[in-house]
Amino acid sequence: MTLLIRALLAWFILAVVMFTNGAVRALVLQPRLGEQLARQVATGTGVLIIFACALVFVRRLEAPSTRELLGIGGLWLVLTMAFEFGLGYVTGTSWETMLADYDILAGRLWPLIPAAALVAPWFWGAVGMGRRARA
Repeated sequence: MTLLIRALLAWFILAVVMFTNGAVRALVLQPRLGEQLARQVATGTGVLIIFACALVFVRRLEAPSTRELLGIGGLWLVLTMAFEFGLGYVTGTSWETMLADYDILAGRLWPLIPAAALVAPWFWGAVGMGRRARA
Protein backbone atom coordinates (compact mmCIF):
# COMPACT_ATOMS: atom_id res chain seq x y z
CA MET A 1 0.00 0.00 0.00
CA THR A 2 1.45 3.37 -0.96
CA LEU A 3 2.24 6.04 1.57
CA LEU A 4 -0.46 8.30 0.11
CA ILE A 5 -3.17 5.64 0.51
CA ARG A 6 -2.01 4.91 4.05
CA ALA A 7 -2.06 8.63 4.91
CA LEU A 8 -5.57 9.00 3.46
CA LEU A 9 -6.85 5.99 5.41
CA ALA A 10 -5.26 7.30 8.60
CA TRP A 11 -6.91 10.68 8.07
CA PHE A 12 -10.28 9.03 7.46
CA ILE A 13 -9.97 7.15 10.77
CA LEU A 14 -8.90 10.39 12.42
CA ALA A 15 -11.92 12.19 10.94
CA VAL A 16 -14.30 9.58 12.37
CA VAL A 17 -12.72 9.84 15.82
CA MET A 18 -12.75 13.65 15.68
CA PHE A 19 -16.39 13.64 14.57
CA THR A 20 -17.11 11.53 17.67
CA ASN A 21 -15.19 14.06 19.76
CA GLY A 22 -17.43 16.79 18.36
CA ALA A 23 -20.55 14.78 19.12
CA VAL A 24 -19.43 14.26 22.71
CA ARG A 25 -18.80 17.99 22.96
CA ALA A 26 -22.26 18.87 21.68
CA LEU A 27 -24.22 16.18 23.51
CA VAL A 28 -22.35 15.78 26.79
CA LEU A 29 -19.98 18.65 27.51
CA GLN A 30 -21.92 21.62 26.17
CA PRO A 31 -25.03 21.13 28.34
CA ARG A 32 -22.80 20.84 31.42
CA LEU A 33 -20.05 23.38 30.70
CA GLY A 34 -21.60 25.85 28.28
CA GLU A 35 -20.62 26.32 24.67
CA GLN A 36 -17.33 28.18 25.07
CA LEU A 37 -15.73 25.94 27.71
CA ALA A 38 -17.04 22.79 26.01
CA ARG A 39 -15.41 23.89 22.74
CA GLN A 40 -12.13 24.58 24.53
CA VAL A 41 -12.14 21.18 26.26
CA ALA A 42 -13.03 19.40 23.02
CA THR A 43 -10.25 21.25 21.20
CA GLY A 44 -7.74 20.07 23.81
CA THR A 45 -9.06 16.54 23.53
CA GLY A 46 -8.95 16.83 19.75
CA VAL A 47 -5.30 17.87 19.75
CA LEU A 48 -4.48 14.87 21.94
CA ILE A 49 -6.44 12.59 19.61
CA ILE A 50 -4.59 13.91 16.57
CA PHE A 51 -1.20 13.41 18.20
CA ALA A 52 -2.16 9.90 19.38
CA CYS A 53 -3.37 8.88 15.92
CA ALA A 54 -0.27 10.39 14.32
CA LEU A 55 1.94 8.43 16.73
CA VAL A 56 0.28 5.14 15.78
CA PHE A 57 0.54 6.06 12.10
CA VAL A 58 4.19 7.14 12.17
CA ARG A 59 5.24 4.07 14.17
CA ARG A 60 3.88 1.88 11.38
CA LEU A 61 5.91 3.62 8.68
CA GLU A 62 9.17 2.20 7.46
CA ALA A 63 11.84 4.91 7.74
CA PRO A 64 9.74 8.00 6.97
CA SER A 65 11.70 11.04 5.85
CA THR A 66 11.12 14.50 7.24
CA ARG A 67 9.79 15.55 3.84
CA GLU A 68 7.30 12.66 3.77
CA LEU A 69 6.08 13.44 7.29
CA LEU A 70 5.65 17.13 6.47
CA GLY A 71 3.81 16.13 3.30
CA ILE A 72 1.47 13.89 5.29
CA GLY A 73 0.83 16.74 7.75
CA GLY A 74 0.11 19.07 4.84
CA LEU A 75 -2.29 16.55 3.35
CA TRP A 76 -4.06 16.12 6.69
CA LEU A 77 -4.32 19.90 7.04
CA VAL A 78 -5.86 20.32 3.58
CA LEU A 79 -8.28 17.44 4.11
CA THR A 80 -9.28 18.76 7.54
CA MET A 81 -9.95 22.26 6.24
CA ALA A 82 -11.82 20.95 3.18
CA PHE A 83 -13.95 18.72 5.39
CA GLU A 84 -14.68 21.47 7.89
CA PHE A 85 -15.63 24.14 5.38
CA GLY A 86 -17.27 21.67 3.01
CA LEU A 87 -19.50 20.31 5.76
CA GLY A 88 -20.29 23.84 6.88
CA TYR A 89 -21.23 24.81 3.34
CA VAL A 90 -23.43 21.73 2.83
CA THR A 91 -25.22 22.30 6.13
CA GLY A 92 -25.81 25.96 5.33
CA THR A 93 -23.53 27.35 8.01
CA SER A 94 -22.55 30.93 7.28
CA TRP A 95 -18.95 31.91 6.59
CA GLU A 96 -19.17 34.26 9.55
CA THR A 97 -20.08 31.37 11.86
CA MET A 98 -17.41 29.07 10.44
CA LEU A 99 -14.69 31.72 10.69
CA ALA A 100 -15.72 32.62 14.25
CA ASP A 101 -14.06 29.39 15.41
CA TYR A 102 -10.71 30.90 14.38
CA ASP A 103 -11.02 33.95 16.64
CA ILE A 104 -8.43 33.16 19.29
CA LEU A 105 -8.94 36.56 20.92
CA ALA A 106 -12.55 35.52 21.60
CA GLY A 107 -11.33 32.35 23.35
CA ARG A 108 -11.82 30.06 20.38
CA LEU A 109 -9.02 27.50 20.23
CA TRP A 110 -10.06 25.68 17.04
CA PRO A 111 -6.94 26.81 15.10
CA LEU A 112 -5.01 24.35 17.26
CA ILE A 113 -6.77 21.48 15.45
CA PRO A 114 -5.51 22.18 11.91
CA ALA A 115 -2.13 23.13 13.39
CA ALA A 116 -1.95 19.76 15.14
CA ALA A 117 -2.95 17.96 11.94
CA LEU A 118 -0.09 19.73 10.17
CA VAL A 119 2.70 19.10 12.68
CA ALA A 120 1.81 15.84 14.45
CA PRO A 121 3.30 13.40 11.90
CA TRP A 122 6.48 15.46 11.64
CA PHE A 123 6.70 15.78 15.45
CA TRP A 124 6.70 12.02 16.01
CA GLY A 125 9.29 11.56 13.28
CA ALA A 126 11.43 14.31 14.79
CA VAL A 127 11.41 12.70 18.22
CA GLY A 128 12.34 9.38 16.65
CA MET A 129 9.05 7.52 16.96
CA GLY A 130 9.09 6.38 13.32
CA ARG A 131 11.02 3.21 12.63
CA ARG A 132 14.49 4.24 11.51
CA ALA A 133 13.42 7.79 10.69
CA ARG A 134 15.69 9.53 8.21
CA ALA A 135 16.37 13.20 7.58
